[in-house]
Amino acid sequence: MDNDFKKIVQLAMSEDIGGGDLTASLLENKIIEAEIVCRERAVICGIEFVNLCFKSIDPKIQIDWNIQDGSIVSSGKILCRISGLAKTIVSAERAALNFLQLLSATSTKTAELKELIRGTNAKLLDTRKTIPGLRKAQKYAVECGGGVNHRMGLYDCIILKENHILSIGSLEVSIKKAVSRFPETPIILEVESLEELRSALLSKYITRILCDNFAIQDLKEAVKISRGIYPLEASGGINENNIVDYAETGVDFISIGSLTKDIRSIDFSLRFCA
Repeated sequence: MDNDFKKIVQLAMSEDIGGGDLTASLLENKIIEAEIVCRERAVICGIEFVNLCFKSIDPKIQIDWNIQDGSIVSSGKILCRISGLAKTIVSAERAALNFLQLLSATSTKTAELKELIRGTNAKLLDTRKTIPGLRKAQKYAVECGGGVNHRMGLYDCIILKENHILSIGSLEVSIKKAVSRFPETPIILEVESLEELRSALLSKYITRILCDNFAIQDLKEAVKISRGIYPLEASGGINENNIVDYAETGVDFISIGSLTKDIRSIDFSLRFCA
């Protein structure tokens, strides 16, 4: 498991338990069994986070999973069976379910949008609009849902936007400076009009062009004039209601911030077995 994931779990457990679970201290020190149940259709993500939550309190706890990350489950599905001290299970329950609900929400939404554009050539991308501290976890969830990760952060890809170019002086100088400083790093240009796109298509050394907030008709024209030169990414105002229209323009990538930003938690519950 990624060390960053371990740090995230440690922080979650620390903020919840603090100096100790007062209510759990009232329980008898006995072994019980419990199950985690999914209450709606979902694409599951977060198994290792759940494991880490429980095992951070008691490494001896046993968790037997019936599914794996990326599995599609129906309402009523028992995801796993847990065997361990009652105190451990109730103390780790909330943090474990928080991770499972959040990450499964992202993977489920990704899968739903990806299914809508099945049959087109468009790849579904995430963005940097993630919950602070959970970027790697949410981007992992996007992959579980069948999506593709955009840049992880400001350190692994250059995206030149209007303010960057204005500050540096010109598009040509901006690209030249980027290539000189970071020759192995992907470079994406953001454009906001067909006029800007035509200028961008004359550039060299870039990876793709991001068409920001283009109307459908303009995006169709953008695809037409850029074909064979650079791949295009569409972004801005795209959701489940219009994603098919955007994908059918022939664009290569569609990036949507709501995959990680505007999500509804999946309903799970943990119950003790009789």
